[in-house]
Amino acid sequence: MLSFVMNSADLHSAPMPGHDAVADDAPAPIEQARTERRRQAAVTEAAALRRARAERAGATVLSAPRVPAGAR
Repeated sequence: MLSFVMNSADLHSAPMPGHDAVADDAPAPIEQARTERRRQAAVTEAAALRRARAERAGATVLSAPRVPAGAR
């Protein structure tokens, strides 16, 4: 009968089951989500400013169709 015994060094270096390894320099998923939300907010704000400026200038403003996030 084979038995496998791990010492404490093996336990600390062994990955947790079900967890994917992430590079140390890669942003955490929460940071990726925040960055994406900030980018989307900046795009929305820029579009609103363009519409407001066009309205002030007396131009007819047509709203652009929404592009699904995966289509970019």
